[in-house]
Amino acid sequence: MKKIVITGMGIVCPVGTGIDFAWKNILNGKSGIRKITEFDTTDIASKIAGIPQRGTEPGDFNPDAVIEPKEQRKMDKSIMYGLVAANEAVIDAGLLEYDGDKNRIGVSVGSGVGGLSTIADTYKDILENGTRFVSPFFVPKSVVNMTAGYISIKYGFGGPNLAMATACATGSHAIAEGAAIIERGDADVMICGGTEAAICPLGMIGFGALRALSTRNDDPEHASRPWDKDRDGFVMGEGAGILVLEEYEHAKARGAKIYAEVAGFGMTADAYHITAPAPNGEGGKRAMQIALDKAGLKPSDIDYINAHGTSTGLGDVGELIAVKDLFKGTNVCMSSTKSMTGHLLGAAGAIEAIFCILAIRDNIVPPTINLENPIEEVGDFNLVPNKAQQRNVDAVLSNSFGFGGTNASLILKNVK
Repeated sequence: MKKIVITGMGIVCPVGTGIDFAWKNILNGKSGIRKITEFDTTDIASKIAGIPQRGTEPGDFNPDAVIEPKEQRKMDKSIMYGLVAANEAVIDAGLLEYDGDKNRIGVSVGSGVGGLSTIADTYKDILENGTRFVSPFFVPKSVVNMTAGYISIKYGFGGPNLAMATACATGSHAIAEGAAIIERGDADVMICGGTEAAICPLGMIGFGALRALSTRNDDPEHASRPWDKDRDGFVMGEGAGILVLEEYEHAKARGAKIYAEVAGFGMTADAYHITAPAPNGEGGKRAMQIALDKAGLKPSDIDYINAHGTSTGLGDVGELIAVKDLFKGTNVCMSSTKSMTGHLLGAAGAIEAIFCILAIRDNIVPPTINLENPIEEVGDFNLVPNKAQQRNVDAVLSNSFGFGGTNASLILKNVK
C-alpha cells in the first residue's frame, strides 16, 4: 500500500489569495462575504456573496502575475482562479525546478458548473447580436476540464489529466481520484483540487430559485451562520483550492516538504433526493465510516472535522446528527469555515482540505463564526464557536456533500 502525501498547496478564496494570507484571516474569524458589485442585483433576491478581491495588494487575486492579459481573454474566471492557485501549489511543492519525468505528473482538477458566466454571456450576445460574433474560445472557456488542461500545458505535466464534476463534492472527489491514480502506479505526482466561478446573474438566480440562498443582504458578514437558529440559507462563494499529492518515497527522494498524508476516503450516495440530504445524514455517516475504515482509524483518533456545514436548515441538522452519533464519546470538535468563505461549490472540498492540513501543521482549529444562537441539536457539542481553538491535531476529517446525494469524506493525518 503506497503512502500518499501532500507536498504543495495553493488557494484563491473570498478571505484571501495565498495560503498564509487566507489562513490568517480564517483563524481570526474574518468574513469574506460582501455585497455584490460586479453586476446589477436589482431583480435578484440574494445580493451577497464571497468573491475574491481582485487587485495587486497582498491577499488580492491578481491573475496578471500568472497569466498574460491576452491569454485571460480566452479563459473563464474559473480557469484563472485554478491557474493562480495551481501556480502557488506548484511553486510550494518545488516542482518548477523538477528535473524528473513530467509525464509522471498528472492533473485532477474539477468544477461543479464550469464556465457558467461564459455560457450565460455568450447566449445573451447571440440574442442581441446574432451568431456571427461568437468567440471561437467559447467552448474551451466553458467546459469543466479546461482548468486541468491549462495546468498541464503551462507546466508540461503529461500524466493523467481529468476533471470531476460532482457538484459540491467535486474538490474532495478530485483529491481522492488523484490519490487513487498514484496508488495504481499511473503517476508519481498529481495536481488536485477544484475551482468555481458561478457568481453571475444566472448562478445567483438559479440557486435563488431553489430558495437555498441567504437574503441577509444588509448584513453580509453575518449571513453565513451554520447551526445558528437565525440562519436563512447558504452564501455563494467562488475561488479555487489546489493540492499537490505525491507518493511518499518519491517525495522523500527529492527532498520535498511534506504537510500531511491522505489517509482515507469514503464515497456514498444518499439515493434519496436530488437536493435534500437523507434523513439524519445517513449517507454522509456511511461515507465517514468508510473513510475511517480505509484509514485504519477509530472515531476517537479524529481530532477535528471540517464540516460541509453550509448554513441550510436540513443540511446542517443532518450532518450534525450523523457526526454526534458516529463520534459519540470522543473529544472531536467540528467547525464550518463556510461561515467565513461562503460555499464555493466545486472548490469547497479542496479549500477545506487545505484548512484541515493547516490545522494539523499549526495545532489549531478554525472557528465557526456567527454561531450566536445554536440550534437545539447542538447541545454541548464543540462547534468551535466564534474563536479558533488551540489543540493537538493529528488526524482530521473533511466532509463534502453535493446535489444528487453524492457524499465525500476525506481523512488527512500527520506524517509520523
